[in-house]
Amino acid sequence: MSVYWVGDIQGCDAALGQLMERIDFSASQDRLYVLGDLVNRGPDSLAVLRRLQGLGNSVQCVLGNHDLHLLAMAAGVRSPSRLDTVQTVLQAPDKEALLHWLSHQKLAMHADEVLMVHAGVLPQWSAAQTVSLAQEVEQLLQGPDSQEFLRHMYGDEPTQWHDQLQGLDRWRCVVNALTRLRFCTAQGQMEFKTKEGAGHAPAGYMPWFDVPGRKTADQVVAFGHWSTLGSLNRPDVWGLDTGCVWGGCLTAVGRNQPHEEVFRIQIPCAPMQTPG
Repeated sequence: MSVYWVGDIQGCDAALGQLMERIDFSASQDRLYVLGDLVNRGPDSLAVLRRLQGLGNSVQCVLGNHDLHLLAMAAGVRSPSRLDTVQTVLQAPDKEALLHWLSHQKLAMHADEVLMVHAGVLPQWSAAQTVSLAQEVEQLLQGPDSQEFLRHMYGDEPTQWHDQLQGLDRWRCVVNALTRLRFCTAQGQMEFKTKEGAGHAPAGYMPWFDVPGRKTADQVVAFGHWSTLGSLNRPDVWGLDTGCVWGGCLTAVGRNQPHEEVFRIQIPCAPMQTPG
């Protein structure tokens, strides 16, 4: 049995298919974890969703900002942007089944000795708290009031976590950390404007995984979201968004047995769009 983690696919089904062939993925024996942004900007989000859904319980995903954007569009509370490429999903005959499947994915997971998120983890959060807070939002996305939640999910405030946060402020802060975070202060105040690499941190900020005393420092954390970061393969942090949709690579790491060394697989991709 092998376990694999793959970064942002963003609708690049051809690259995903090549990856599955390269690793000879077996749905009956192997596991695949997808680190969010399954859809959007690439040419075939519909095929990606169908492929992953069809693999059943062998695949588990965390939701990224583009996945939440698709759910918000489907709920009628978010307008498409100029670069969106998810209309085929919204027009598909199996749209409802695919969106139901997508909405029942996680925002954070801790499995196979790895904590998985799309973007980042605030320094005050342990792995257990990260998963617990994610579950609060997952229940909203899967519940009868999901449309109302999605309507109010967007916004940059609050930029800093407090355990006393309640209601929409609490859940928006969780969503922003798990799906948008790149830089924060030592106290965990988030910054969302900067999209460049780690060397371009605004004054007083640093990459979330470099915060001293981060409570998840004793965990391996796998994430995507940050294509300008490039491939990050530290013992404690795996950054797996290598800009597939922008002409980079689709990157995955794998492990054949627990406690074995991980290995890295990269599938070169043709550029689909200009970054933006």
